[in-house]
Formats: sequence, structure tokens, C-alpha cells
Amino acid sequence: MAKRVGIEVSRSVAIAAKLANVDVVSAYPITPQTHIVEDIAELVANGELEASFIPVESEHSAMSACLGASAVGARTFTATASQGLELMHEVLYVASSMRFPIVMAVANRALSAPISIWGDHSDVMAVRDTGWIQIFAANGQETFDNVLCAFRIAEDRRVLLPVMIHLDGFHLTHVIEPIYIPDADEVAKFLPPLDYPLPLDPDKPVSMGAFGPPYIYPEAKKAQQVNLIDSKEVILQCWREFADVFGRSYDPLECYRCEGAKVLLLAMGSFSETAMSAVDTVREEGGEVGLIKLRLWRPFPFDEIRRAVSGAEVLIVLDRALSFGGPGGPVCSEIKSALYGLDKRPKVVGFVGGLGGRDISRADFREIIKRGMEIARSGSDQEFEMFGVRE
Repeated sequence: MAKRVGIEVSRSVAIAAKLANVDVVSAYPITPQTHIVEDIAELVANGELEASFIPVESEHSAMSACLGASAVGARTFTATASQGLELMHEVLYVASSMRFPIVMAVANRALSAPISIWGDHSDVMAVRDTGWIQIFAANGQETFDNVLCAFRIAEDRRVLLPVMIHLDGFHLTHVIEPIYIPDADEVAKFLPPLDYPLPLDPDKPVSMGAFGPPYIYPEAKKAQQVNLIDSKEVILQCWREFADVFGRSYDPLECYRCEGAKVLLLAMGSFSETAMSAVDTVREEGGEVGLIKLRLWRPFPFDEIRRAVSGAEVLIVLDRALSFGGPGGPVCSEIKSALYGLDKRPKVVGFVGGLGGRDISRADFREIIKRGMEIARSGSDQEFEMFGVRE
């Protein structure tokens, strides 16, 4: 029977890893992810989790150790943030290309320089093309639930891909929220033991990830792309079965008060919940405004996005990362790409805000909505606008 407890979201991630009966955790501490692996290390040390905890000298080593653990069929977990994710960067491609079902929680944080320990989405956007399934959480319950789902998705034999669960640094990681924690028996019914079909065996040595000359490399990448796209159906199935067991449902995106909305705001992560409050206020004032909370980042939910915006005239996209020298934010770029070529599509207006952990309040979201509507009507001499930047 699930119990609702007040708990720091980071610590709930550690409990999710425990309930998943992970075999190996290899990690290096970095703010604001540290509490996750600290708690897991304590669970292992106290005998509450029978797993191998591998302390390493860097995040590059952490992900490298995860590769080896996953390759022999161990259920493998890690966590990181910001510069740590960047130090892992080259190894992330190996995990996805080799079809290792590793699960990683990423406490999203701004990239240097200047040094910032506060949250934005610059780290995740830097690794968007590494071949990992990537899911955003808006609150503590979504974070906990989707860590459990991540193991189920990654380890499905139709998938066998690594999964990142993104939770906003400090805005989620260090916040205490009421979260339903199921008991171990419930989780065991949903998440079977890992049965990895291709474990390394010293009695049957093989070569893995060897040299790929031009006559094979493109085919390998095409197969990887097809596999990632096809994983979407498994993700949807997992979420449906999770709802059957635990009563909480998830979708690639969530529409909030979108019925009859001529103007839609799109956001990701914890800031989307503040945006919900702003939408409520605008609705009370008579505005025809709704919100899209984008949850599934990879594979990208093209069909769901197109259906969600089909009746809107304006789509305002908030990015929390900046594509330097480009058209603004990465999410807005992808949304425009997804809608390009449609006979009927909304006017897309892009904003970049909340960089380096700067808050965006309910009043700020109302201002973003107002300014976005102005740009849609009158145009702008800029490709995008940075919100809240002092002149």
C-alpha cells in the first residue's frame, strides 16, 4: 500500500532506485545532484540495498563504469548534473549505441562560465542528440514515478536503450514535496527483474563496439535511429501499465486548459506548474489561453504536438537554454520544425528565460503571454526575445 510522505525530491529518487533493486550504482557527487547518490550510498552501507556502489574520480569514469556493469547484465543507475553531464558526454554515445539500458537522473543545472550551481536546461540541451530516451518531470511525484518507469522502458527487449530522467536543479531536487511511495511488492509487480539478452560472458568472448568503417557505420546509425523512434510505443505502453498499477497516468505531453484556447504556452519541467497558475489567472480575466507541458523530449512527440496546437492561433514557447548564434532556444527550434509544412499552424513565438536559475513568477508568465501575443500581431525585429534581462 502506497504511503504519502513529505520527502525531498532527490531523496525520493534514491528510494526509487532502491525499490527498483538496482545492482550497480556508479556516480560522482556534483551540486545539485549530490543528495541522490549520497542517499544511495547510505542505503548500500546500511545494508538496506544490496548493490555495488562504485565511487569514482569523475563523471567520465562514472559512466564508463556503468557501461561495464550494464554490459554484463546488471541493473545500473547513476545521476549527475551540468558540468558532470558534459564530462560524461563522449561516453553517453557509447551507452546508447551499444544498447545498454542504463538509467540516469539528471538534476538540470546551468553550464559554466560564469560558474552557476542553479538550474536551467543548458545541460540537457547539450546532450539532446546522444541517443538517450529523455523524459522531463514537473514535480516530485512525476520524478519518482518516471525513475521507476525508466527501468521498465530501458530494459524492454524491444528498446534496450538508456534513459535520462530530468528534474530541475534546486527547484525540484532540494524541495520537500508530498510523494506517494509504493511498497516493494507493488513495484515488483510492475518492474520485473532485468533479463538482459546480450550479457558479456568470459566463456564466450566477443568484440563489442569495434571499428566501424564507412561501409557499415551509416547502417548502424540508421538502426539506432529506428530503434529510438520505435521506443515511443513502448514508452506509451509502460505509462498505461503504470496507470493500471498505481493510478497515475502520463503522456508525452499534457494539455492544461487548452479547450478553445487560441493562445497556447509551452514549457518544460518545474516551471510549467507556475505557468499553470498564470494560465488560470488569464482565463479568469477572459483570456483564451492554455498550456502544453512537454514531458517526452526524446523521442520527440511530433504527432502529439501537431494535434495539441491544431486549433491555436499563437504558440508561445519558453526555452530555458540558449542556442548561441542560432534562432533562440532549442525547444522552439524543434517545435517550428515539427510544424513546418502544415497547411494550418499557429504563429510560433520564442522566448528564452530562467537562465542560471533566475525565477519566472506567475506575473512574469502573464507578461510572457501578453508580449507573445503582441509579437504574433505586430511582428518583431528579433528571431526571439530573452525575457527579464536587464538592459
